Amino acid sequence: MNVARRAAAPVLALGLTLGAVPAQGATAAAPQLAATVSDVPPSKLGASYEPGCPVPPSRLRLLTMNHWGFDGRVHRGEMIVHQGEVRPLLHVFEKAFEERFPIRRMRVMAEYGGDDTKAMAADNTSAFNCRRVTGDARHLSRHSFGDAVDINPAENPYVDRSGRVHPPGVEESLDRDRPAKGVITPGDAVTTAMEDAGWEWGGRWSPPDYHHFSADGT
Repeated sequence: MNVARRAAAPVLALGLTLGAVPAQGATAAAPQLAATVSDVPPSKLGASYEPGCPVPPSRLRLLTMNHWGFDGRVHRGEMIVHQGEVRPLLHVFEKAFEERFPIRRMRVMAEYGGDDTKAMAADNTSAFNCRRVTGDARHLSRHSFGDAVDINPAENPYVDRSGRVHPPGVEESLDRDRPAKGVITPGDAVTTAMEDAGWEWGGRWSPPDYHHFSADGT
């Protein structure tokens, strides 16, 4: 991972907030990313974690941050990530926010019982989830380590080794030239920021996983 590039990302201590609040009487500034980082309470892990997972809860962090929605409004979301990936991911979502890249929803996987199929069907953007690879249960998913993120699965589908599209019913989204909100494309704010952070995009794989990014390229 490119440490020099990661140094340019915002530094955020536990419990602190990223994003300034305008002084009283001052002209309101344009919306900007506001994020907090904290330890992860057990209720936020739920079924997404179980004993024996490769990363203990003590090495995970809860990111609470705002993001643009498909309705053109700013919403508050949550995501659990490995403590070592807080800086690069804050950099990514700061750039995405600046470009008003829309995210449907951002909820911790506990809200879906750790079920990736349910989360994809809800078009949920998430990171940590201790599970096997969807469509290939022989391998542990990189999400189990907290250093992989899925963004807008319905707009950016995953095609597994058997050719099955996840989530079901979004096959038209495989047409990457089709104009649509929340679609990830080469050179856009999301892929550029991920590359700056040293992360790799599954959209370049064959078969592709358009919603998946990871720190180690798997």
